Amino acid sequence: MRTAYTADQIRAAEHVLMAPLPEGTLMQRAASGLASVCADLLGRVYGKRVVLVVGSGDNGGDALYAGERLARRGAWVGAVLAGSRTHEAGLRAFTEAGGRVVDAAAVEEADLIVDGLVGIGAAGALREPYAGLVEAANAARAPIVAVDVPSGVDASSGRVQGAAVRAKVTVTMGAYKTGLLIDPGAVHAGAVELIDIGLGAYLPDPDVAALTGGDVDVLLPRPDKESDKYRRGVLGVAAGSDRFTGAAVLAVGGALRAGVGMVRYAGTGAPVAQVRSHWPEAVVTELDRPSIENVGRVQAWVLGPGLGTGDWAHELVARVLESGVPVLIDADALTLVAGDRGLLRRTAPVLITPHAGELARLIKADREQIEAARLEHARRAAAELGVTVLLKGSTTVVAEESRPARVNVTGTPWLATGGTGDVLSGVAGALLAQGLSCYDAAACGAFLHGLAGRFAASGAPLTAAGVASAVPRAIRAVSGEIA
Repeated sequence: MRTAYTADQIRAAEHVLMAPLPEGTLMQRAASGLASVCADLLGRVYGKRVVLVVGSGDNGGDALYAGERLARRGAWVGAVLAGSRTHEAGLRAFTEAGGRVVDAAAVEEADLIVDGLVGIGAAGALREPYAGLVEAANAARAPIVAVDVPSGVDASSGRVQGAAVRAKVTVTMGAYKTGLLIDPGAVHAGAVELIDIGLGAYLPDPDVAALTGGDVDVLLPRPDKESDKYRRGVLGVAAGSDRFTGAAVLAVGGALRAGVGMVRYAGTGAPVAQVRSHWPEAVVTELDRPSIENVGRVQAWVLGPGLGTGDWAHELVARVLESGVPVLIDADALTLVAGDRGLLRRTAPVLITPHAGELARLIKADREQIEAARLEHARRAAAELGVTVLLKGSTTVVAEESRPARVNVTGTPWLATGGTGDVLSGVAGALLAQGLSCYDAAACGAFLHGLAGRFAASGAPLTAAGVASAVPRAIRAVSGEIA
């Protein structure tokens, strides 16, 4: 599991670690790792032009000491000193090794730019001359290596207000920062390289965690010799309408591909016909009224994709939410719940899977605010609504009150197409029916869905049906089998 921490958590751990160590020890460890990553990017260090953009804080010191090491290996290294002050010992070591102080124009001719302007304590928009230097560095042809966190990215949230470095690589010290895993900060960070400086033993419980394939493998339910279709979980799906028949087909398909023992589908005539045609293994109940009394026993429900938002759909949502089993609420059901929050007054677990616009309606916020601060708003929704939240988007965030948020590191931009959210609902719902908690079902479902999206796309456009078909391959991949 990849764990990440806020700036305050990192600083507190660093304070404890540094207390018994000689002054400058951590900076030298950080600089050594930074210089190594820079050398790997350069390939041949000798004769290459490296430009450091250096601020007043310790990140500037890290950059200067790394520049010293690169200069001693034969690189031409210049430093643009942007801060009101400069790390004195670092600058002295840098110039003694042959480094030179240069003006901002040097970034245009660089082979590599090192961003050491601001560190994890910075918040808000960058001011001049930092903002101008960031824009110049982003416009240059050379790749940028950011020290600890790209300048302009909030280390604790991933928020970006104004100019921010777009790094090819971010070399982060001691532990991952929350803002490196959550967009828009994650986009600015590029690839993230973690340098061990001895901080691990002093870190608290994480602020955010990202599951790995191994973590998902451990959590996934597996059939055994005693399994039958009922023990493997029965999922109810209330989705689709005469207008949106495909939503039902995709949600049921995602569930079946994710290993649930049985799917009981409930809907009206048109989607019922489509589900029967595509998935003969599903047990189908055609509803003549908005009731689930004849559907049969289930261990969890998926509720909402393509359901519509009229009175009939509202009544069906109410009946499903009166049941005593976990319910995943998506799409049209989220719209209905936003208009009638009383529907969420239940004791059984609830997992909601909104995109930013749907979450905005649920918590009376602006979509733009949610996109800019995804983690903050997912946590707010979890606390305010008393549910587990899977916020879909460029970074999928799973939030549950009093637990570390989880972010998903799989996926592809190709997943931004119609119907893929219906597949995700089916996959996560299947995991709920198989006994996972909302928290684990959301995180594992997002991981498998993202991985399936990668397999389905392979660098080209995908379809939602293709994502559903790739879910078994994703499960094999996390299990270590040939994908």
